[in-house]
Amino acid sequence: MNSCFVKPAVSGRLLRCVFMVALWLASFSAFGETSRPPGHYLLPETGNIVGEAYTVQVENEEDTLLDIAHAHGVGYEEIRRANPDTSLWVPGKGTQVQIPGQHILPDVERKGVVINIAELRLYYYPEVQDGETPRVETYPIGIGRDGFDTPLGITKTTMRLEDPAWYPPESVRQEAAERGDPPPDVVPPGPDNPLGQHAILLDIPGYLIHGTNQPDGIGMRASRGCIRMHPDDIKAVFEQIPNGTQINIIDEPIKLGWDADHLLYLQAFTSRNEQETSISDLLNIVNKADELPEQKRSNIDYEVMQKALKRGSGRIEPLI
Repeated sequence: MNSCFVKPAVSGRLLRCVFMVALWLASFSAFGETSRPPGHYLLPETGNIVGEAYTVQVENEEDTLLDIAHAHGVGYEEIRRANPDTSLWVPGKGTQVQIPGQHILPDVERKGVVINIAELRLYYYPEVQDGETPRVETYPIGIGRDGFDTPLGITKTTMRLEDPAWYPPESVRQEAAERGDPPPDVVPPGPDNPLGQHAILLDIPGYLIHGTNQPDGIGMRASRGCIRMHPDDIKAVFEQIPNGTQINIIDEPIKLGWDADHLLYLQAFTSRNEQETSISDLLNIVNKADELPEQKRSNIDYEVMQKALKRGSGRIEPLI
C-alpha cells in the first residue's frame, strides 16, 4: 500500500504569513471584490487558454522564491523553470520574478477534477447553475517520486477527512527500520502529520489527495504516489468537492492551445517517464493545425515547435 510520506518539518515562519496576508490584501484593494484568487478563472468562450504570465517585483529581503510562488498559485518546478537564474532562497529585494500564470487546459472532459502529473497541476471544474459561467480552479501539486508513480486513470473521491491520523504503511516502516528510526504506529493530527489537516480519499486503495506539513515541496515529485496540495489549496478544494466526484489522473506532457484569434500555442513538459516525443504526439499537433484557417496554418513556425518539444520546459510558446 503506497502512502505519501514526509518527514516532520518546522512550522512556517511568521514573516511568511505576514507576507501572504499583505499580498492578499493588496490584491483585494487593487481589484475589488469581484477579483478572483490566483488560479481561479472563468472558462473562455473560445479556445482553451486561461490566465496570463506576468512579472512581479520582490518587495522584502526575507521573501523567498517559494513564498512568491505560493502567493501566485504556482509550484516549485514552475517557478524554477520560469526563473532559472534567480536564487531560490534569497532572490533579493527589487528582483523581477516571472510568474508562469498562464495555462492550457488539458485535452480531456472538463468534469470534476483533472490531475495532469506531467505538469504537476490539478484542475477542478466546479458544477455551475443554469446561466452561470463555467469556471476552473487550478492548483500546483506534488506527486509520486521515481518508483512510487501516481496511478493514472479515472477514479472518484470516496471520503473526506479533517484532521486525519496517519498510519505509516509497511514500506515506510521498513525504510525507517533500516535507518534505525522506526516510526510510531500512528501519527495523530498536528504539525508532525504528513497528511496535513485535510485528506480526500480516492477509490484507489492507499491513495489520497491531501495537505502537507512541508508546503515548500509542492510542485515536486517527492511523495509515495499520493497527490499533495498546499494547506490553503486543499482546504479550498476540500470544502467544495463532494464524495463521488470524478478524478481523472492523466499524463499529458504536450498540450496544444488556441485562443479567440485562432492562434496556436504549444506547451511541452518532460513526462514522468522522461519519454521521447512520439509520432502520435507530432500527428496530434499536425491535426490540430489542420483545423486552423489556411492563412494561419501556413504561418506555423515548425522550428519553434521542434525546439519547444526538445526543451520540455513547460513554457507556453506561440507557433504562429
